[in-house]
Amino acid sequence: MKKIILICLITLSMLNAKNGVEFKYADENTQRKNPTSQDFILSYNNVLESVRTSVVNISTKKTITAQRRYQNPFFFEQPRVPQGTSGSGVIISKDGYIVTNNHVVSGADEIKVTIASDKKTYTAKLIGTDAKSDIAIIKIDAKNLNAVTFFNSDKVKVGDVVFALGNPFGVGETITQGIVSATRRSGIGIVEYEDFIQTDASINPGNSGGALINSAGNLIGINSAIISRSGGNDGIGLAIPSNMVTSIATQLIDSGKYVRAYLGVGITDVNENMSSFYDNNYGGLIINIEEDSPASKAGLKRGDLIISINGKNVDSASSLKNIVGSFQPFRVVNIKFLRDKKIDVVNVKLGSLDKQLVAGNLNYKGMNVTSLPKDLHRLLKNNSNIRGGVLVKDVDINSEAYSIGIAKDDIVIQIEDKEIIDINDFKSAVTSQEKKRVYIFRRGNVFAIVL
Repeated sequence: MKKIILICLITLSMLNAKNGVEFKYADENTQRKNPTSQDFILSYNNVLESVRTSVVNISTKKTITAQRRYQNPFFFEQPRVPQGTSGSGVIISKDGYIVTNNHVVSGADEIKVTIASDKKTYTAKLIGTDAKSDIAIIKIDAKNLNAVTFFNSDKVKVGDVVFALGNPFGVGETITQGIVSATRRSGIGIVEYEDFIQTDASINPGNSGGALINSAGNLIGINSAIISRSGGNDGIGLAIPSNMVTSIATQLIDSGKYVRAYLGVGITDVNENMSSFYDNNYGGLIINIEEDSPASKAGLKRGDLIISINGKNVDSASSLKNIVGSFQPFRVVNIKFLRDKKIDVVNVKLGSLDKQLVAGNLNYKGMNVTSLPKDLHRLLKNNSNIRGGVLVKDVDINSEAYSIGIAKDDIVIQIEDKEIIDINDFKSAVTSQEKKRVYIFRRGNVFAIVL
């Protein structure tokens, strides 16, 4: 009797479950189609043949200097050792302009290029680099090359079939297949401006700078990085979207450097709780506004939530940064924002990031300077009676600063008759454009250059 009651209870619970949940079933009569046949071979060969000669192999030679510990500026230079690296690039013009990653060619003394089906080795010239996006342009002396066809990366969809072309591990021309796993990946921390296309197409060291193309043979991105615990392919490859590539490449070809627009705000993302204050909208939340910045002059305030710029939706702090960075300096843009749950619109004339003080860093004439670390400041004062200065973090190799010999880890201690104690002293000393005498401290010695 107990067994009968138990069975009844189980049956009743199953009936209740069935009544409570309506499951969706596929049509059992769905037909299967065999993708293979003796009459044809499924292949992308025709598409790949048309684009494979648009992708090049890049080999570089660079002289590496053992890095000095910044805590002791009195060490002599360490031995310089020649090293070779390899990567990939994509031809973007018939007359020899090639886009690749900055990290492939950065610091190279020599850049060599080879093209599939062409036995010649070309010597390339570095045209310009943008470390913040990891994009570089080089050029070879050639004509009638097979320039790649670009695809609007804003139209790329998750699930699109893609191919990665490049030179992994230096083995030579290699093509792998996958799909688009995600779009607009950011916050990874690889470079400053991130808006990656993610793919599971196999990407390995040496693929950097190569092409990510769709099944129509059009370029949707430049392969840039992988996320991997082993150092090899784990199925997470990242490519710089083609729209970002064309925007930056155009300016690099025209002027040798890429200068981003500047709004002058500190921003953060909005979480679910915070979004309730903005009618459940998301965007770039202003948490700080720099004095005399374009944002300040336009009347933007802390607490404003920027939701679009020139009609482009802003759904995060990262997207706001990327959109502003895609504009030319001094352009007037239309910014839509939420304040007190009311939408407002303001026109803002953007500034130039090239000469702005941002988060303690300042870029001037191609050298990026920052405040001295406290222990280095103390060491200078105790050993050389130098009261302060600013530290050169890095130098653009295509800049005026690089051409006259300013190097990473130099310390700027005086400009004309103004002693440089901190970053604000440096900022005020470089406001004018005329030539200046700049005094540099390097490895225990002081010398002067004209910049």
